[in-house]
Amino acid sequence: MTNLAGFLENSAQAHPDRTAIVFGETRLSYPQVNGAANQVANLLVSRGIKPGDKVALSCPNLPYFTIIYYGILKAGATVVPLNVLLKGREVAYHLADSDAKALFAFQGTPDLAIGAECHEGFEATEGCEQFFVITADPTAPSPIEGTETFAQGVAGQPPTFDTVDVDDDDTAVILYTSGTTGQPKGAELRHRNMRDNALAGEALFGADAAKPDTYLCVLPLFHSFGQTVIQNGGFAYGGTVVMLPRFEAAPAIGLMQKESVTFFAGVPTMYWGLLNALDETVDVKALAANLRVAVAGGAALPVEVHHQFEERFGVTILEGYGLSETSPVASFSRLGQPVRVGSIGIPIPGVEMKLLDGESWDEVTDPDGIGEIAIKGHNIMKGYYQRPDATAASISEDGWFRSGDLGKKDADGWYYIVDRSKDMIIRGGFNVYPREIEEVLLTHPAISLAAVIGVPHESHGEEIKAVVILKPGASATPEEIVAWGKEQMAAYKYPRVVEIVDALPMTATGKILKRELS
Repeated sequence: MTNLAGFLENSAQAHPDRTAIVFGETRLSYPQVNGAANQVANLLVSRGIKPGDKVALSCPNLPYFTIIYYGILKAGATVVPLNVLLKGREVAYHLADSDAKALFAFQGTPDLAIGAECHEGFEATEGCEQFFVITADPTAPSPIEGTETFAQGVAGQPPTFDTVDVDDDDTAVILYTSGTTGQPKGAELRHRNMRDNALAGEALFGADAAKPDTYLCVLPLFHSFGQTVIQNGGFAYGGTVVMLPRFEAAPAIGLMQKESVTFFAGVPTMYWGLLNALDETVDVKALAANLRVAVAGGAALPVEVHHQFEERFGVTILEGYGLSETSPVASFSRLGQPVRVGSIGIPIPGVEMKLLDGESWDEVTDPDGIGEIAIKGHNIMKGYYQRPDATAASISEDGWFRSGDLGKKDADGWYYIVDRSKDMIIRGGFNVYPREIEEVLLTHPAISLAAVIGVPHESHGEEIKAVVILKPGASATPEEIVAWGKEQMAAYKYPRVVEIVDALPMTATGKILKRELS
């Protein structure tokens, strides 16, 4: 089946007795998940959603995410996953930019109460006509006045549905990624992009439907890494996905023990957390005996974490590289081969990589040279939604995509990241682009000018710091600015460190010299 939802349907037919999702004490079989997704598809069609329409989804790692995700795809619509940390005005931007016709948002427990922010964004967006509140208790009324719950919407909908046929090049998912030009852009990923990237699990990780893995899902499913490698990769091979809404090391280890997890994927800070949570209550030998594959991405993995994890768990962490625009996996270390610490591996099957010389599309000729990583293959996005100029600047006529990351490669063709794109900050695995933060800071009534940089942080890798100049006569403390930013921006974006200065270092042309800030 061309439709990405075929992963779910095929596994439901081939493995009707297998557990697809585990969440707490809830265990859902593949047929149960498929039937629930069919109800979502029927709901959408009954509300006027047509093939090609965009449907947004804001939900943490819960069974609802996967059920609604595949239900949207079954209806022939496009999934627009939203970061659950977005504030109301940010939700409104994403809904309007993607032309979303409907929005599903989780409003469950107090610490995961994101529906109110989503409803605020929904109310501010013309064209988005349907809003469904996902509640932790399906029998509970909507906590947001005047709205319909997800449970009410799917009640009475048939658990059967004829999945809409789509073209390989139809858009399955729009993943939003920030850019150095400011506002986030929507990367349009085809059904074949997402499907082929998930199926790379066989070559990369030894995925085998006859010997299914049990995946611990701690990477957020709204992000491309967790969505492709864990959810879609797991469902493609009939695996079991064990969900944890928020990463905490001790609960993660508990689930790894309880569910005999064989596949773990995370960003470096998660591995750091796991190692620091090992104590006398943890049966490390049992963990190590079960764990078959460990993969990392999102940022460079410290050498010491590499060595400690291999020593304690007996598994070599495989490092990979990719972007939302590449579905996301572009390169990976190889299972069973000696680790090359610091390397992002070699291109995955069907993908090519090269280093670009400066602003041109020419390849670096110096074997020891550094250049911008460019990627070509089945994983490259269709383009940025409704941004032809940005697409043309990023993808060449013959299909090469500019990553914005500087790298080098060794004599065997293994790649290494030298530096991230000029200004990008990676905080706990999330990409944060300073310009977007700076533009928000400049709306503060007391701030005249702002420069945002990344500073080293023990557990997050980098922390966000803002260096600001106040307007003449205005007053504000660093603490007040931090608190204001917390209200205006997603939790992974707002600056935790603020320094107030009288002047910023600049070039003769007025550009801020960020390298002189710290």
